[in-house]
Amino acid sequence: MKHLLILAGIFGMMDVYSQSGKPGHVIIIMADQLRADVLGAQTPNIETLRKDAVTFTRAYCASPLCAPSRASFFTGLYPNRTGSMINPWSKEDEIYGTVKAGIPSLYTIMENSWDSRHVGKQHFFTAEKIDRSAAAGTKWVTQEDYSSWMSTQKKDKPGGKRFKAEAPELVSGKFTRLRSYSTPRTELYKEGIDYFLDRYITDESIRSIREWDKSRPLLLNTMYLAPHPPFHIPEPYFSMYQPGGFHLPENVGRWYPGQSPLQMYSLTGFIGSRYTREQWDNTWAKYLGLVKLLDDEVGRLIKALREEGLYDSALIIFTSDHGEMLGSHSLWQKMCMYEESVRVPLMVKLPKEYPVKNRNITTPVSLVDVLPTILDLNGTAASPGQTDGKSLVPLLAGSDKERDAVFIQYDGNGSLGSAQRCLVDGDFKLIVDTFREETFLEMYDMKRDPQETQNLALNRENERLLNQLMTKLQNRMDGSGDRIRFGDDIVKRFHENYAGREPELTVPSGANREGGSDKARKQTTKTN
Repeated sequence: MKHLLILAGIFGMMDVYSQSGKPGHVIIIMADQLRADVLGAQTPNIETLRKDAVTFTRAYCASPLCAPSRASFFTGLYPNRTGSMINPWSKEDEIYGTVKAGIPSLYTIMENSWDSRHVGKQHFFTAEKIDRSAAAGTKWVTQEDYSSWMSTQKKDKPGGKRFKAEAPELVSGKFTRLRSYSTPRTELYKEGIDYFLDRYITDESIRSIREWDKSRPLLLNTMYLAPHPPFHIPEPYFSMYQPGGFHLPENVGRWYPGQSPLQMYSLTGFIGSRYTREQWDNTWAKYLGLVKLLDDEVGRLIKALREEGLYDSALIIFTSDHGEMLGSHSLWQKMCMYEESVRVPLMVKLPKEYPVKNRNITTPVSLVDVLPTILDLNGTAASPGQTDGKSLVPLLAGSDKERDAVFIQYDGNGSLGSAQRCLVDGDFKLIVDTFREETFLEMYDMKRDPQETQNLALNRENERLLNQLMTKLQNRMDGSGDRIRFGDDIVKRFHENYAGREPELTVPSGANREGGSDKARKQTTKTN
């Protein structure tokens, strides 16, 4: 009965919006490369938002890469359907980095009725070039504006070539090219917080909040860069955390025997496997400093929303485009299917009038579900087939617990290269990793093994379950028009190559398979 009353309350509010013709304010706050497991006591401003929100504890990105993840977020479609599957850095494959013409997005759907504003990182690339003129339906403030402003201030931006290294990258699935990508290098940004990109993003977001057109509801997309590298960080955040002063996850600096050796062909393993657990401990200290910087900026943004009278009446969504491995499984950046890379924070704060709050929802959901949820809550539900995502409104009301398994894909970083596919189905996760003609399978029981240390796919006794998940995964791929098709004998071939044979994997110098270096395992850490 309680759930029915809540559901009636939510749908009643939707009717009010629809009949009044005055949809509500929508504020989206997106971090970049934020691990879901680093939020807590050290992020008090985000925790304050969490207390007023519904938290989806098992939310996943559609792709662990910036451009395709954001394309899916803003369209509610899988990368296979948007056409944006990679970051379009390579000329040969740049067509695979843009959203196809004619696909509606959050902006095109809402900018006619909302005062639509975008502030911050702009990795939403479309075949139909976005109009950034003064007459455009959305007002844009991007990293280009930040660069121009920094030039007028005669200040150097964070980052630079010294924060990068060369890594191999497959182009068009045919040949390998060296490409420069970020490393875990850390350094103090001496220009200070006032010239840091995320401070600029908050300042411009606050300006949008002060200037919004009061005759229309506000749609504000604030897209932070933090805690994405480079780890070129201003004080006090650079020195805020010290190695050994926080809990370092057990899987940091550790390469597990059952994880895919094909990861060594991408920058995740090629760069990540170079570092010991002690080195990752130092990198973590700087990453957590960036997380605290992000939290402080979110706090400033929320304060402005309160001062303008928008906080209580707005639908506020906090999330990240993807996570960050940060040494877990001895990997760096994202671009893989482990939890640290694909699981993201997702908090939905409903307007004050809504009867639902202070709840944790453990059902697996996807960021493709966010757009249909926004439309649903504002009385403009997506038409059938318009989105792959499914509105979260019934889940918010305590029903609709039976949902489709979550589908995730990866098709290469700056070019169309090695591919990965993933299915999160209840407590189980299936990962298919490919490189040219090779395929490696991983299957994990997420309830019993949340750090993904025991690859159940290697055990022939699990073959029936593995085949069931493979069939489900291939059906999801086929349904989204996937360019990849796995053979019916994929499980058999995998077992012939790997089952009963523990892969001989190189362990980073100073580390071991039992959990990092001997020194690190003896180290006593504390949780802030």
